[in-house]
Amino acid sequence: MKIALAETEADIARCYPVMAELRPHLTGQDFVARVHRQQQTGYLLAYLEDEGEIRSVAGYRFLEMLCCGKILYVDDLVTHATCRSTGYGSRLFDWLVEQARAAGCHEFHLDSGVQRFDAHRFYLCHGMNIVWHHFSLKLD
Repeated sequence: MKIALAETEADIARCYPVMAELRPHLTGQDFVARVHRQQQTGYLLAYLEDEGEIRSVAGYRFLEMLCCGKILYVDDLVTHATCRSTGYGSRLFDWLVEQARAAGCHEFHLDSGVQRFDAHRFYLCHGMNIVWHHFSLKLD
């Protein structure tokens, strides 16, 4: 089992089937193009691979905010549906927390859709607290 950053186009494309479970509105081509664009502004794509298959994927970035200083913000965190409750998500989550600590972050943040009850349980079981409400306004 290994956790690595997807930096090549081939590695990014290999992450798509897992990420598509969380972001089904994206095609494979859209996903690769968006990851490349977002990488230009600091987005990192990590994956957990076991037995030659990608099991979990996380998109994240480092930010600095007036309210809380330097943080690691997780945009996307998903484990393949057939692999949930096997520890893959926990291993990738723990790896992300270690990346935050190693980078000198003060906090670790993520947003989760209000309908993702299983994800909420996962985050709460991993010591996270609900501390903000996130608001959104569609512009198009």
